[in-house]
Amino acid sequence: MGEVSKDLTAGTVGGAAQLIVGHPFDTIKVKLQSQPAPLPGQAPKFAGAVDAVKQTLAAEGPRGLYKGMGAPLATVAAFNAVLFSVRGQMETLLRSQPGAPLTVNQQVAAGAGAGVAVSFLACPTELIKCRLQAQSALASSDSAVVAVKYGGPMDVARHVLKSGGVRGLFKGLVPTMAREIPGNAAMFGVYELLKQSFAGGHDTSQLGRGSLIVAGGLAGASFWVSVYPTDVIKSVIQVDDYKNPKFSGSIDALRKILASEGIKGLYKGFGPAMGRSVPANAACFLAYEVTRSSLG
Repeated sequence: MGEVSKDLTAGTVGGAAQLIVGHPFDTIKVKLQSQPAPLPGQAPKFAGAVDAVKQTLAAEGPRGLYKGMGAPLATVAAFNAVLFSVRGQMETLLRSQPGAPLTVNQQVAAGAGAGVAVSFLACPTELIKCRLQAQSALASSDSAVVAVKYGGPMDVARHVLKSGGVRGLFKGLVPTMAREIPGNAAMFGVYELLKQSFAGGHDTSQLGRGSLIVAGGLAGASFWVSVYPTDVIKSVIQVDDYKNPKFSGSIDALRKILASEGIKGLYKGFGPAMGRSVPANAACFLAYEVTRSSLG
């Protein structure tokens, strides 16, 4: 099996593990991010993450926590194929000689390169996922988007194509790239740094699963710490109405969020995001490393 095929297979397994563990947290994050700012004197729809979970379970049952998972599940193979194979090719280009271990800085560069490539797949996938997840959060607003009730990922795609054409699926591409490039650079850099620290050198091949879990979990947390406000902007743009948009672009979204909610508006849903990132990325990296090792 070729190196690219090995990265594809291991990345697919890792991505599936990440999705199953992390999607409920992601649903709550998007609901909190996309709920409209309350009018003066009114309480927000969700008081916090725990309240969002309670309301979701009461209204939709456990399935509500997995709403929107069809789109990323259907593309997890392609997404991780791009992420891990591009990262693998970047590693090959950056190595001083075949088989030589990469430095932390080289892993940062490889992660950034993978982030560029994966953004073009992440954007339409995230748009479909976010619009499904955000429906109930937007139900109390006067946004035109709530008039549309989506039956599933394909239904979202049909509505988006009808309203905005193919370009509509790439709404939010700029903030998606602004999230994926530095986020993946940080994640893969931190992952390698922690692995080398645990191993006491560049050879990390003998690390146990416990070390890989810790390194993967903390690496995932570094992704969100470095780019979370950008993710909030991406989410509000992607759930915005096509015909009567509230935001004209990323800068306009930033200004309006700061004007109406202050800095804390850029960190709505941060708790669920961090709660998701550690176990989900620990599962992803562990599954990737174990699968990749088993393939030789």
